[in-house]
Amino acid sequence: MSAIVKEMPSRHLPFSTPTPNRVAPAPTVTEPRPGGFAPAPGGFDRGDSAPFCDRSQDARVLPTGHRSRPRLTSSGVTPVSAVIITRNESRNIRRTLSRLYWCDEIVILDSYSTDDTVEICREFGCRIFFRAFDGYGTQKRHAVALAKNDWILCIDADEVLSEELIGEILGEMKGSPRCDAYSLPMNLVFLGREFRYGKESQRYFLRLFNRNTGNFNADTLHEKIEIAGKVGRMNHRILHYSYHSLQQWLEKCNRYTTMGAEGAAKRGKRKSLLTIIACLPFHFTRYFFLERNILNGAQGFYWSVLCTISHFVKYVKTREIHFKPSE
Repeated sequence: MSAIVKEMPSRHLPFSTPTPNRVAPAPTVTEPRPGGFAPAPGGFDRGDSAPFCDRSQDARVLPTGHRSRPRLTSSGVTPVSAVIITRNESRNIRRTLSRLYWCDEIVILDSYSTDDTVEICREFGCRIFFRAFDGYGTQKRHAVALAKNDWILCIDADEVLSEELIGEILGEMKGSPRCDAYSLPMNLVFLGREFRYGKESQRYFLRLFNRNTGNFNADTLHEKIEIAGKVGRMNHRILHYSYHSLQQWLEKCNRYTTMGAEGAAKRGKRKSLLTIIACLPFHFTRYFFLERNILNGAQGFYWSVLCTISHFVKYVKTREIHFKPSE
């Protein structure tokens, strides 16, 4: 269902071109921007701390093609559109938006929030659209298509850029970016504690990219950006304020495990009873010891247990789909 209603009126962001209020045309709403090619590298001297171009682990890298030059602002910086999908994110969104002051625009695609999310976004001059949620991949593709600029920073509503990362991005956007997309290191913040050890610290996620070189796939859960070109890495981090309470985790766990089980069942995957039993000690050992969450204090222990439970619940739900009890 493609149910974009209209762009909400808002004040305009600093250093951006005013955009008149209008009803979003249907092609913009229902069709993602077609893929193309990347800008040429070069320009600004970024020094020894510059991000390096590599093959990012969280993106599928496709063959590169012809390169064209990007549009620049009067200050010589390639403009970036921040893109966020939301649904009842009033607890997180203000903190996230406060670090996007440098973006040319902020595009919000909301799934009809019932809290103060939209009102907070208005305060920050965001361009606000509405669409019923039908999966993370397709929702983000629609959001990317609504942006004015080709360079997209697509983050979640609970992800906050550090000031050091903002400076690094602006330096990289000076002139023509040398890569076609960038992965950003991320540290988990769980129940108020930033994880500085293990897999949940300095974990790279592709968040900044030129939409002419790729876009999100259509996966319902665990969506990825597929890029035709070079993927670089930034040095400074994003903080991911994932869960503020056990109640929030339980709500998300129920939703995510259902989506994951349905996806696994569609792919023909089955889980035996032995697999379900073995997953408990296996995954706890993996998360707590092998991924070094033992060094992240009590929250590291809680995280390891909860992640283990999420695997267990997803496996049981997958088995339940294949072996529904008789009425």
